[in-house]
Amino acid sequence: MWEILDTGIGSAVRNMQIDADLLEGLDQRPRPILHFYEWETDSATYGYFTDPARYLNLSQANERGLSLARRSTGGGIVFHLWDMAFSVLVPSHCPEFSSNTLENYAFVNQAVLGAVESFLNRDLGLYLTEADFEAKGPSCSHFCMAKPTKYDVILEGRKIAGAAQRKTKAGFLHQGTLSLVMPSQDFLDAVLISKDEVRAAMQAFTFPLLGASATEQQMLQAQEELKELLTTHLTQASVNYPIHQTPNI
Repeated sequence: MWEILDTGIGSAVRNMQIDADLLEGLDQRPRPILHFYEWETDSATYGYFTDPARYLNLSQANERGLSLARRSTGGGIVFHLWDMAFSVLVPSHCPEFSSNTLENYAFVNQAVLGAVESFLNRDLGLYLTEADFEAKGPSCSHFCMAKPTKYDVILEGRKIAGAAQRKTKAGFLHQGTLSLVMPSQDFLDAVLISKDEVRAAMQAFTFPLLGASATEQQMLQAQEELKELLTTHLTQASVNYPIHQTPNI
């Protein structure tokens, strides 16, 4: 059984700190954790070793009220304006944990794929990509939704879900994002330094579940439905362990 933890609405810094604290004490947790949270304002998180000032116009970001926070995991910049974010934490003593990071990616994202498939209510040929896509420019590798990487959830050559992980002796933290609505061109042009390059890549590689736009109510409804589906599919993945694992990685 999974521990479902919903910490509600918080700042970007608070949400990331909760994940960091959970990871630090993960060896004391008896079960895997599925952590849901929301953002009190438009936010962006960035990988532990990423310098956001190299890729974002911070003065414009500040003018637009964009809150920034560093993640404990790696990976690129993720905008939390049009997505549903979640975290998975698995203690190293649990059977769902693997010492192989790619197996951990495959385990979580296979459940994410199942949740998305259920959300869309039909088989559209979703798959986990087996290799990184080629970046459309040097800055694109530093934005999560501008370049699909191995085991991202893909539909029609575009990325629905991405993630970053950190593994310690205590277990692993997987921080995921599901694209719901297409990013706003006006917003991207304002905050991106390499705006043409990254915007074009995000438009080419992002598959938003709700399309080009959605009302706030539609976004909230989709988030709640995806929370339930992700809970169900992660629970099923645990029951089927280790059948879901990708062999010979």
